[in-house]
Amino acid sequence: MADAAPAFSVVRPEAARLPRHVAIVMDGNGRWANKRFMPRFVGHKQGVDALVRTVRACADRGIGYLTVFAFSSENWKRPEEEVSGLMSLVLVAVSKYLTKLANEGVRIRIVGDRSAVADKVRAAWDEAEARTAHNSRITLSVAFNYGGRWDVVQACRQAIADGLTPKDLTEDRLGSYMALAHAPDPDLFIRTGGEVRISNFLLWQAAYSELHFTDCLWPDFDEAELDRALASYAARDRRFGGVKPAVRPAAAAQPVA
Repeated sequence: MADAAPAFSVVRPEAARLPRHVAIVMDGNGRWANKRFMPRFVGHKQGVDALVRTVRACADRGIGYLTVFAFSSENWKRPEEEVSGLMSLVLVAVSKYLTKLANEGVRIRIVGDRSAVADKVRAAWDEAEARTAHNSRITLSVAFNYGGRWDVVQACRQAIADGLTPKDLTEDRLGSYMALAHAPDPDLFIRTGGEVRISNFLLWQAAYSELHFTDCLWPDFDEAELDRALASYAARDRRFGGVKPAVRPAAAAQPVA
């Protein structure tokens, strides 16, 4: 059985307090399967279903961008059978969900180093991006074979190839070469699975993200978990390194002479 969620209701924050962009490290698929004495691959399949639920929930709440960490550049170190299964799962997920998500206004973008994956996986990604390119309800960016350090290095290489000099290079110029240049920086960064680290995900883009960590394993992530994260975000005081003006107390009324 899934771990029971805390027994309290969550009030959704008003639209003005919603993040524009949510990023998620989808952690815990393997542990979810192990707890049920199932192969890890079953956990990954359940994780795809959780992702689709989350995409729809974010879209329903008016969140414009969702970026998820599906496969890191370090995940190649996992057993060959698991890596092969994850690659096959990409093809299954595209076949099962692409038409539905396209019809629901979801735009799909793939970010990461495509050079190491098989041609059929790249072809599936190309199809997903092409068939959803006209959609604008929500942009789902799937980080696959991605690492935050890789992202910075590839951006620098592109800038150098374009002939930028050190004097020309600014944060904005370098940011335009990042893999996630099509989206604003994430406002809310969620990690499931109980770990408290960002694991080389969006190192550049998450500089001012609000962090939310939950023990919930990714396949169990649902609308209630999302709303808890959104409520936590709405309660934060975001200053981006500045200081908000102090509110002066109202002057006491003077007695009439």
